Amino acid sequence: MSGVNYVTKETLEQMKSELNILKTKGRAEIARAISEAREKGDLKENAEYDAAKEAQGLHEAKIATLENAIANARIVEADSIDTSKVSILCKVTITNVANKKTFTYQLVSETEADLKAGKISVTSPIGKGLLGKAVGEVAEVLAPNGKINFKIEKITA
Repeated sequence: MSGVNYVTKETLEQMKSELNILKTKGRAEIARAISEAREKGDLKENAEYDAAKEAQGLHEAKIATLENAIANARIVEADSIDTSKVSILCKVTITNVANKKTFTYQLVSETEADLKAGKISVTSPIGKGLLGKAVGEVAEVLAPNGKINFKIEKITA
């Protein structure tokens, strides 16, 4: 992930905590698994060893991704959010023009996105469509199943 990653202070702290756990406990567990597999004999035909080494590679990739996200993180405070138009960290109440269903989402960075918690990424189709819109405007969103129109009902911090 490149570019600026806008997050809340709490999210940045969670990311740092997760990184610390991955670097300490996570690496120790992987090293232990590699050591145990190595003790079982010939490394050329040792599937356990291969799996442990692959897990190590995936673990290190996850650490690198998280380090990059933290390095590019910029903290955005809730009180500094402009609610005249939809922007990152705004809570937006929208109505689907076709079926009249109303939803409230908070626009967040990719790392914070969690649909179950009502947080959608600003890089998602809906997020992209809503950015920059004001209350009363209709956002046309290009979704995989076609165009969807959402009316902006309310924007809050």
